[in-house]
Amino acid sequence: MSAPEVGVGPWPGAWPEDDRLDPELLEQGDRRNVVDRYRYWRVEAIVDDLDLSRNPFHVAIENWAHDLNIGSVVRTANAFNAAAVHVVGRRRWNRRGAMVTDRYLHVLHHEDPAALAVWAGRLGVPVLGVDNLPGALPLETFDLPHACVLVFGQEGPGLSPDARSACDALLSVAQFGSTRSINAGAAAAIAMHAWVRRHRFGQQPVDPSGSPPKGSGVGLSRPGLVFQPADLRREQGRGEGKGDDAGAAPEGTPDAEGCGGGSGQREPDRSQHE
Repeated sequence: MSAPEVGVGPWPGAWPEDDRLDPELLEQGDRRNVVDRYRYWRVEAIVDDLDLSRNPFHVAIENWAHDLNIGSVVRTANAFNAAAVHVVGRRRWNRRGAMVTDRYLHVLHHEDPAALAVWAGRLGVPVLGVDNLPGALPLETFDLPHACVLVFGQEGPGLSPDARSACDALLSVAQFGSTRSINAGAAAAIAMHAWVRRHRFGQQPVDPSGSPPKGSGVGLSRPGLVFQPADLRREQGRGEGKGDDAGAAPEGTPDAEGCGGGSGQREPDRSQHE
């Protein structure tokens, strides 16, 4: 039995008068991976609408070796409507798994973790690394700031030493089985959803010991300093036309291909790289 067709066919009857709609999609149908409310909409119109409700957390991903988990992280950032995705390191990233969801995100590039830290420091936004490292605080009992940058490393090596140094705090995902680590894309999804539970659903973290949740000490974000969509677009407008891996790109410039990253896992999980 054939799988059901995704999306909708050509628009039946007279076309509606709506500048948000794409004439080509109205004529040929819309089979894209978008929610139904955005059927037939132009990409630019969808981005404009998403900008009205972007969440103020950012996702940064180290990209040194074209990790195949990158696309999964980008797709999840789209699903949770992150403010922006930041690629740290190489400009080119492995788009497999992203399902072109990066088209609906603001994607910025930083040459190295130090450049990302400068960018975040300029806004007063804390940088939080996610990696199962000694001394890392449990994500489950950490009170995530409203505005923050969640940083993930490559699958296998995890956060680089430079990335760890750039972080205001390091967080770990609790595990209870025999494996030393979970898949990079899975860990990133857990961390992003922790932010969603805290700030979209108001679920306060609880420490079983009765101690106050950690996190208040890194609540460095200040009202009015979180990048607005217009600010992000100005940042994306810098450095256009530069080739991939073209040396030292200006801080905060756009990644022409998209974004990449991982989550600080200790061992590569080859079976989940497909």
